[in-house]
Amino acid sequence: MNTRHILTAASLATLSWMVSPLLMAQIPPGKTREQVQQELMEAVRTGNIPCNDESGKLMREMYPSRYPQPPAVESKTRAQVQEELREAIRTGNVMCNRDTGLLEREANPSRYPAVPAPAGKTREEVRQELREAIRTGDMPAGGETDLKMKDLHPGMYPKK
Repeated sequence: MNTRHILTAASLATLSWMVSPLLMAQIPPGKTREQVQQELMEAVRTGNIPCNDESGKLMREMYPSRYPQPPAVESKTRAQVQEELREAIRTGNVMCNRDTGLLEREANPSRYPAVPAPAGKTREEVRQELREAIRTGDMPAGGETDLKMKDLHPGMYPKK
């Protein structure tokens, strides 16, 4: 029993000795002592360090009056919000009711203008793509396999 434990420990030690240089080669270069100290001072100044309790909150969350407030985000004016609401009502992008979770335009599509579909390819573009697929063998071979013609008959199609 002891021999097996000794061999296991020796194997693990040898393995860790062999793997550690590989792991060390993958570790990116660290920060300097001064960079870490600067980051710590900034975190203390802004309150971005954890409290010394079990709450998991940051100091700035527990004591907001002790720390500078983050800059306010520019908000929209009342007129901008009202214009957005009018546009949403016009296009039906408002909730129909709370039960279904549908938008008005989804519940009553005949009341609202149709959403424009993105432009598709022209007939000539589709034909050109088909000619290119036939030339390169990028067409399904048929049958029950998912192979393409160039995979079944590699000598018949040009190499890339």
